[in-house]
Amino acid sequence: MNPPQFDDFDHSSHMHRAFKLAREAAARGDEPFGSVLVRDDAVVMSDSNRVVTEADIRRHPELHLAHRACREYDADERAEMVMYTSTEPCPMCAGGMATAGFGRVVYSVGHEEIAAFTGGEPAPGSAEILDGITDVVGPVCNDEGRRIHREFDW
Repeated sequence: MNPPQFDDFDHSSHMHRAFKLAREAAARGDEPFGSVLVRDDAVVMSDSNRVVTEADIRRHPELHLAHRACREYDADERAEMVMYTSTEPCPMCAGGMATAGFGRVVYSVGHEEIAAFTGGEPAPGSAEILDGITDVVGPVCNDEGRRIHREFDW
């Protein structure tokens, strides 16, 4: 079997789906983060941040999708998947994705940019945590991703 051609995926479409989920999270009172998990250029799972509405610090979309993927797919299937996420995964989420072993992570807003929006210090970047495990690509569609964070009341 040939390895997946991640560069041929419809990055813009998948990222815009993650943006829609981020906006939905913000509209219900959660922070604006959304993610989709893609295999064969088709979305197989999606989620948005639910930390506030579910009172669960683990309900970042990237971590929840990594958890679900580990339950529903084997390691070879997960290696054929790409996580598209509105914002670069935090260290907790990147750790979960290291266990999941996705083929690639594509983000819009980087860890240094999100720190500037939130007023915090930049966390370690996901590429550092996922080095040698998962390819990390970003920023993609950065202007729209940044717009979502500018509109959110950080």
